[in-house]
Amino acid sequence: MTVTEPVTSAVPAASRAAEILSRPVTINGLTVPNRIVMAPMTRRFSPGGVPGEDVRSYYARRAAAGVGLIVTEGTYVGHESAGQHDDVPRFHGEEQLAGWARVAEDVHAAGGTIVPQLWHIGMVRKQGDPPVADAPAVGPSGVRLDGTEGTGRAMTRTDLDAVIGAFAEAAAAAERIGFDGVELHGAHGYLLDQFLWAGTNRRTDAYGGDPVARTRFTAELVAAVREAVSPEFPVIFRYSQWKAENYDARLAETPQELEAILAPLAAAGVDAFHASTRRYWQPEFDGSDLNLAGWTRKLTGRPAITVGSVGLDGDLVRAFMGEGAQVQSIDNLLDRLERDEFDLVAVGRALLQDPQWAAKVLAGRLADLLPYDAAALRTLS
Repeated sequence: MTVTEPVTSAVPAASRAAEILSRPVTINGLTVPNRIVMAPMTRRFSPGGVPGEDVRSYYARRAAAGVGLIVTEGTYVGHESAGQHDDVPRFHGEEQLAGWARVAEDVHAAGGTIVPQLWHIGMVRKQGDPPVADAPAVGPSGVRLDGTEGTGRAMTRTDLDAVIGAFAEAAAAAERIGFDGVELHGAHGYLLDQFLWAGTNRRTDAYGGDPVARTRFTAELVAAVREAVSPEFPVIFRYSQWKAENYDARLAETPQELEAILAPLAAAGVDAFHASTRRYWQPEFDGSDLNLAGWTRKLTGRPAITVGSVGLDGDLVRAFMGEGAQVQSIDNLLDRLERDEFDLVAVGRALLQDPQWAAKVLAGRLADLLPYDAAALRTLS
């Protein structure tokens, strides 16, 4: 079936959506009650990096409405160069972790599951940015996403070990304070992605070169995270072809190149992959209708999460430009789930707009879904 063919199922769309999306799925030791995931979305409502009551309520509302798994907004790990904004939450520090523990408690009380997204921005940072103003930007080669040399520097062995330690400590903290797993942010041109992508990784040591070598640092980091948590504690890895400043960038031009990147990560301890795309329905490689999540599942055998304009007719680039989007059919999404192309579906802007999105879909109330208004970015509704 191509992405433009009509759905031939005789089952009404509303009841079909409710039945397919309500099926539970297991990631390592975690059973997610349904296939709906809240995608990570940076919100910047945590002064001093501390998630407060409004953040707690924001996530708990979605869990109460039936979201099976919440992936939090990106949270900075405890490395001096990890971040660039004081109001983005951190996943280190006594006050910050206490705030996150309350978030997890509220989500569980509402019937959901939750993982934090652990994040280091790498060369996206500019010197002078908070929370540590004099910390330099660091990356595999000191190269920015546009290929120019930035004001930061290439990472030394000491830097590599420090970042690995920061992610491992954050993962251990997540398990200790009651989260259900962790997601490592390896997408969109941030630090881990900067190692994976040839455009920013120009190293000539063991951490640069072919796809396997470019994956080595991230695989070592995954292994350290795996060692820091219980064997049954899920480790999810998010990755993308595109970068925040380069939507045409590609990690892999072929399935073989993609497998060379993903296989070491799976071997190091990744339990599931979150394949970030702008439009979930677009084929990833010529000759196949599989999207990026579909290829990920096929190549690794691990559960895969798809994402990208689910339920909406405009992608996130338009959202960044302040544009809204109209409701779009999810029939194609359901077809792919029924074919076991991927396992879970991450929903971003539609859930940002409407905390009740999951409840409506799981009840078959597709006619009640709301269009996306860019004003939703300015609140924690």
